[in-house]
Formats: sequence, C-alpha cells, structure tokens
Amino acid sequence: MPKVDRRIAKSQEAIKKALIEQMAEKNFDDITIQDISDHANVSRGTIYLHYMDKFDLLDKLIEEHINKMGEICEATSAAEYTEANLPWFEYLKSHYLFFSTMLKSKGAPSFRSQFHEFLIEEFKDEVDTSQGKNDDLNDDVLLQFIVTSYVGIVEWWITNGMPHPPQVMAEQVGILLERNL
Repeated sequence: MPKVDRRIAKSQEAIKKALIEQMAEKNFDDITIQDISDHANVSRGTIYLHYMDKFDLLDKLIEEHINKMGEICEATSAAEYTEANLPWFEYLKSHYLFFSTMLKSKGAPSFRSQFHEFLIEEFKDEVDTSQGKNDDLNDDVLLQFIVTSYVGIVEWWITNGMPHPPQVMAEQVGILLERNL
C-alpha cells in the first residue's frame, strides 16, 4: 500500500471535519467550498486538489464510513449477534458527529438509503425462512423488517444522544436479532 503523506492526510481530515461541522450548523445546499475552506483553514485549491466539489467530498466521506462498517462486519462475521454488534455501536459512538449529522441532515438523504442498502447486503445471508420460527414468512419481507428496524434503532440511539452505552445497545439489539432471525 502506498504511503500517504501526513500533510495530505491531515488536510483531508480537516476538510472532512469542516464539512460535517458545517452540516451540523446549516443545510448542505447552503454550504460553499469557501465555507469549508475557511472552517478547515485550508485554501480552496487544496480542497479542489482532493475533491471535485462539495458533493464529491460528501460522497467520499459517506463511502469511507460505509467501507469501515463493512470491515467491522467482516471482522465479526463469525460472532454471535451481541458480540458482533458491540464494535458497531462503539464505531457509531466514536463517530457521533458524522452519524448524527447524516441522520438528521436534510442535505444528505442519500446516506440513510446507502446505510439501508449496505445493511441489506450484510443481513441477506442471515435470513432463513425455510425452517423454524420464520418458515411462513417471505425472505424479502423479513429482510426489510430486520434492516428497517436496525436503521431505526441506530437513528433513535444517535438522535437521542446515545441514552444507553454501546454495550447495552449491542446486548439489546443482539437479543432482538436472535429472536427474529
């Protein structure tokens, strides 16, 4: 893997952080490259060196988090639901500003749909309606129920200021997944 210059990485992090902080304050459509530049303390040229525009920046930021969640899923694929959920909720907590902004923001509706689609891919192999408690259900209906519930519980947890610690959320959601899958 090629080594990334620390100055480049530092600039990119400042730019991404500036975008999220700006989105927490105002609508994405109202944010300009100059706003991001001023907030990140970098030149507009530095932003354009790394991103085509603010839409590209947002897309890359979302993609980065979706990819990280995919890595978490891959790393915990053999674990029980409760154990597999803990790194998820810890990741959500450690990136609270991003997730709270994306789930509340009217400027980033694509995040919620991308998150939903990502979870469909992750849960589709878990759904089994051929036997047991779900034998009279349709695979697609059960999958939509699980994914929509998961997105909803994450949204509730984040938008309510994380009223329970990640461990409690992992246990509670793990129990619910066990009951329904």
